[in-house]
Amino acid sequence: MTAPPKRASSQEGFFWKTKTLEEMSSAEWESLCDGCARCCLEKLEDEDTGKIYFTHVSCKLLDSGLCTCKDYQNRSDKVPDCVRLTPENVRTLNWLPPSCGYKLVAEGRDLYWWHPLISGDPNTVHEAGVSVRGRVQGTEDEIPDEDLEDHIVQWPALLPKLARLKKRP
Repeated sequence: MTAPPKRASSQEGFFWKTKTLEEMSSAEWESLCDGCARCCLEKLEDEDTGKIYFTHVSCKLLDSGLCTCKDYQNRSDKVPDCVRLTPENVRTLNWLPPSCGYKLVAEGRDLYWWHPLISGDPNTVHEAGVSVRGRVQGTEDEIPDEDLEDHIVQWPALLPKLARLKKRP
């Protein structure tokens, strides 16, 4: 006689709920990225307060239509100040957007309905209005550093109303 089949737990398949960031495989780690590209926007930090200000100016390697890096494998060579996210630094970086999958998991919070790991669709991040698609006004090569203050925007630090819903509308 065989044992009865195990019931699937509600957590099964949701590796981010059962593994620590350090336990994740490279593929699991990479899949935590929701594809919003908000982290690829130029940011300014107030030296006195530490407050972070996002701009609508992107890294020169960002394809703002696809919300992907044009040379992901070599990004650190081409953009020396590109920050590679790690389990250690996602817990301390103060400029990750509030919707960032890495940040949410590091804080023990769940992913939003529009995250591709939940929705099964990489386009829901765009449908929910979370990505930078259609919002980038130039790249770091086009806009001088001294002009970045003129390009500060609030939206990257906020979560759109549609994106805050508990489930897909």
